[in-house]
Amino acid sequence: MKKSTGKPRQQRALSRPAMAVAAAATLLVLAGCQNMPALDMQMGSQSAKTVATGSAAGSATAGESSQLERCESPLGTVSLIENVNAGWYTILTGEYRLPPTANLLRLLVQQSNCFVVVERGAAGMNAMTRERALMQSGEMRGGSNFGRGQMVASDYGLSPEIVFSNSDAGGIGGALGGLVGGGRGRAIASLGASLQTKEAAALLTLIDNRSGVQVAASEGSASKTDFAGLGELSGLRGGGNIGGYTRTPQGKVIAAAFMDAFNQMVRSLRSYKAQTVRGQGLGGGGRLGVDGGAAPSQTSAPPASSGRRRK
Repeated sequence: MKKSTGKPRQQRALSRPAMAVAAAATLLVLAGCQNMPALDMQMGSQSAKTVATGSAAGSATAGESSQLERCESPLGTVSLIENVNAGWYTILTGEYRLPPTANLLRLLVQQSNCFVVVERGAAGMNAMTRERALMQSGEMRGGSNFGRGQMVASDYGLSPEIVFSNSDAGGIGGALGGLVGGGRGRAIASLGASLQTKEAAALLTLIDNRSGVQVAASEGSASKTDFAGLGELSGLRGGGNIGGYTRTPQGKVIAAAFMDAFNQMVRSLRSYKAQTVRGQGLGGGGRLGVDGGAAPSQTSAPPASSGRRRK
């Protein structure tokens, strides 16, 4: 007596569509692999660079941006003053997970040759103090030459600040899509929803460390628009990849904004002229007197020290 083979035939019949789907999926995966870029590591990748690129060693530079302003000789020494308690700093390091702006500015300033950067950061100062402590403890070799009177003074302090912005054009795209209507309208609305402009404005302030007088201040800005939905409007499949190509991380926009601000400052410093209060030194009372107030006086800085090192 033969057993019924209806169930196996049904299973075989049901397996045919499944096999077809699996084959189609395999072909899609293989086709996608052919279009994927090589996974080889690329050093110096242009897509990963910001405007702050290249290197600096003393007054020599390599690979710096052609847009960076340069000076023939340094105007003095400078240290970076970053307010880690400010709101913008919290956004920078918390939300965007970017390193301190001092790291970026160090590169820009040294490449410009407008100032000599000196270390005043907490980590750097701790390292220098530690080396001097080791010298005093007798643990270092003779002739290591770590001692007092060797640190270079910081003539100026450079203080950065950032204003963030992330504009979304989705509302405009939706309104235009509603006016056009139909398939084209939906495409325009989709494009608008994916249109985003990343913007950042950077402020730089230069302070004279001896007097506390503000020497210069500048503002710079940069923006980048992401057209991630352009492919839907054009109807080309390849257009969908434009978003990945043009999308710029917030960090690159911030770097460009700081370069813009620094360039603006350097241009002003080339024609720098010290501010004076007529008839008196700075801080002598000012020219806006008040009833019963003391008369302004001529101020002056104490004479320079002899420069002899204490034994």
